[in-house]
Amino acid sequence: MKVAVLMGGTSDERDVSLASGAQVAGALRQAGHEVVAVDTVRGPLSAEAEAALVSSGVGQLPPEANALSAMDEGETVGLVRSPSLAMVDVFFLALHGGSGEDGTIQALLDVAGVAYTGSDRLGCSLAMDKEVTKRLLRDAGIPTPDWLVGPVTAEEVEAVLGLPVIVKAASGGSSLRLALAHDRAELDEVIAESKGWDDVVLFERYCAGREFTVGVVGGDTYPVGEIVPEHEIFDYECKYQPGMAQEIFPADIPVTLSDRLRSLALEVHGALRLRDYSRVDFIVDDEGEPWCLEANALPGMTANSLLPKGAAAAGVEFPELCDRITRLAHGRSRGHSF
Repeated sequence: MKVAVLMGGTSDERDVSLASGAQVAGALRQAGHEVVAVDTVRGPLSAEAEAALVSSGVGQLPPEANALSAMDEGETVGLVRSPSLAMVDVFFLALHGGSGEDGTIQALLDVAGVAYTGSDRLGCSLAMDKEVTKRLLRDAGIPTPDWLVGPVTAEEVEAVLGLPVIVKAASGGSSLRLALAHDRAELDEVIAESKGWDDVVLFERYCAGREFTVGVVGGDTYPVGEIVPEHEIFDYECKYQPGMAQEIFPADIPVTLSDRLRSLALEVHGALRLRDYSRVDFIVDDEGEPWCLEANALPGMTANSLLPKGAAAAGVEFPELCDRITRLAHGRSRGHSF
């Protein structure tokens, strides 16, 4: 098949997306596909530009806001109809955050009438908004930590959720705009800082325990992975810098807990109307009770990302995983090319 890998974008997860997209493009070529790598800001990438992305990896910090605001993502329908993308069978979305993951790009691709990987505009929008996610999980009977939505006072947060407490942007990804406030002074500081986030602010009861993740692909789950970060929480640095977290696949846990987490991941995937693939994150508290933190409609897709590591634990190598995701999308297109 001819596959266009869309990556980059203008969200603060741009670097993560470029790293994912460059590696997905290489993996799809290994799987036998004809591939065009496309930065939605700069257009189709040369082989040299792809190679540079693979070697550079993800920086210690996300791109500066002023650098992102200077970029123009262009008009996606026009982009996918450009001559360089003629006769593409599937658009593989390696986008993260912003319009690439909140349903905006997905809606435009639906208008363009092309086949693309992953969830549609509804699933992406539901999973991207953590407060909406938690409401749907609660309604479905899936355990998720109690929460409040700002604006609220520090007194209200402490009275309802206690301390320490997690504070995060409702639409944030890659653990950006995420903090753990241990006491009232830290909470006051984070509340003041969050006023500049330009997003709904979520305050979530802190569950001490072990962090796990489960990949879902095509209605199946991969082995549970455990995340042991160097920092107190699995923040941006721990996610993307070498040596800052242990990611253990399969997790060393009882079969009963593994089965429970995998079953819950499928329930979450369904409750949020997700499609093709996702990654669902959990905390298991000191009493052994699992709590769903969030679902990722477009999880990281470098070979060392969590979903591919889960696949590898099941004997599915990275090119095979990318191929399977592509074929799930192609199956919906009834074999038509665009």
